[in-house]
Amino acid sequence: MNVGQNLLVQKVWRVIDQSVVGLHVSALQSFGTDDSLCASVGAGLSPATARSWVHQKTIVLGIQDTRLPHLQDGLNYLKEQGYQYIVRNSGGLAVVLDEGVLNISLIFPDTEKGIDINRGYDAMLALIEEMFVDTNGKIEAMEIVGSYCPGSYDLSINGKKFAGISQRRLRNGVAVQIYLCVNGSGSERAELIKNFYTLGKKNTETKFAYPEIEPNVMASLSELLQKELTVQDVMLRFLQVLHSKSEQLFSGTLTEEEFALFEGYNQRVIERNEKVFSDIK
Repeated sequence: MNVGQNLLVQKVWRVIDQSVVGLHVSALQSFGTDDSLCASVGAGLSPATARSWVHQKTIVLGIQDTRLPHLQDGLNYLKEQGYQYIVRNSGGLAVVLDEGVLNISLIFPDTEKGIDINRGYDAMLALIEEMFVDTNGKIEAMEIVGSYCPGSYDLSINGKKFAGISQRRLRNGVAVQIYLCVNGSGSERAELIKNFYTLGKKNTETKFAYPEIEPNVMASLSELLQKELTVQDVMLRFLQVLHSKSEQLFSGTLTEEEFALFEGYNQRVIERNEKVFSDIK
């Protein structure tokens, strides 16, 4: 058993499924929710929690994206394409959310020994490997150059990226988050982000090196596995793996204490977004 699988084994897993209800709320709420769960799980008020979430067409920007010299031109383009946009409170760069993208957050308590960053990433990698153990292509974790939001834990099959992993640490809690492109066109999503950067940067020299996106290095799982997958198909695989890793798996919602925390964390996310976008010239 590798260290990632170790973390997946929990006496109790609580699952909060927002893969349907999330379609009717702003993606901002997901970041406020994960912060609330980090605080709650980190304080020992709740067990390890897995949350699934899906949102309507939204581009989630990283802080560096908001420093593009011609950001407003890029944002106008996203709006014209029918996308909302927000800025997240964790690291990374722009990613695409839509009805064919399933997001999963695993929230662990940061134990006395501490969960180092790679161990969190390895837990998510182990989860995805087990969810798709029946696939022919080997899932690899390495940076896919030319993808959007590139990182050392990009997940790919045959060199084409279908997922990216990030982490958020807060108040003794660790949230490991992944976006899985389940269906639809991975290259079309990448083309959208490529055009955003082209318009947002133009020919201006920038200190930060924004990714040079090659749309053909990204694909959805449906494209890679050559079979039509739905978000609910992938949810079933996800729940089956978690069930095998715990003595008790139960479906839940935010507790009363977590709802109280959520009000504060969600407000912070909203205010941060308002400030970022009000500062754009």
